[in-house]
Amino acid sequence: MPQIVINTRPVERAASLTQHLQAAGLVVVDMPMLTLRPRPTTDLDIALMRQWMAGEYKALVIVSPTAAASGLVAWQSLENEFKECEYKTTDSYAQRLSEGLSLPSPLVAVGEATAAEFSQVRIDTTSYQILQPETANNEGMLAMPEIDSLQAGDKLLIWRGLGGRRLLVDTLQARGVHIDSIAWYERTMPIDAIAEYQQWQQAFLTHSTASPQQPKPTVVISSAAAFEHWSSIVNDEQSKTLKKEQNSDAVADIEQRLSLTLKDFSYVVLGERLANMVAAQQLSYWRVEDLSPDTILSAIYSKI
Repeated sequence: MPQIVINTRPVERAASLTQHLQAAGLVVVDMPMLTLRPRPTTDLDIALMRQWMAGEYKALVIVSPTAAASGLVAWQSLENEFKECEYKTTDSYAQRLSEGLSLPSPLVAVGEATAAEFSQVRIDTTSYQILQPETANNEGMLAMPEIDSLQAGDKLLIWRGLGGRRLLVDTLQARGVHIDSIAWYERTMPIDAIAEYQQWQQAFLTHSTASPQQPKPTVVISSAAAFEHWSSIVNDEQSKTLKKEQNSDAVADIEQRLSLTLKDFSYVVLGERLANMVAAQQLSYWRVEDLSPDTILSAIYSKI
């Protein structure tokens, strides 16, 4: 029977993984557990951006393509505003705009997709570069010389979403590094996530009854928020089913599965924090250290 993989990544980030897994012959169900919603830009956010543009930070770390895209819009707006004020004549202003954005510090993009957000704009990298870690995660960024060399009193700016992994921040703060961050977006549960799971579960149980050799579906989880949403939906559906059975006079067929539990799935999870969350519930999982489609496919094949 074909292996089913549930891709819980946000819509904006799901396509490349889904296509890669499908090309390998797996059955992929896109079931986003997160929606990325922009947050209003505050006066503090703008103040931090101005400080970074003035060269007050040793580096800028960007943890996702969404953070890169949102921050880039603010950066372009502030850069244009600055140049317009500094260069009054039309010719000089146009010339400065054509020179592109001025990079005031090393820019660390967590992975290729994040770095790619800057490929569509002109950026002056004469003084500093756009860099990527060898491994696209917090651990990889901590190993980079630009981050590893930060000392007590140094300042680092992070573009991110609300919540997310804390390893980078906690490690550097323990070293005495001053961390400022701008949360450009927040993660919420998609409105239709519950309905999508209900529909999929009904179809899966119907099919698995007819095909008892169906292997456990594998769920790809990339963040704590996604796992919390997934757990909430699966557990709520199980509770509803138990209540229906208790209130029913009919005796259910012992072979009939009316709902799934968290243990009816295997999991591919990112990093130590998520692995600990899944292990605490005694679930079957495989831990990966980055979200590249090849890495995830290798993890799934190791479980099949």
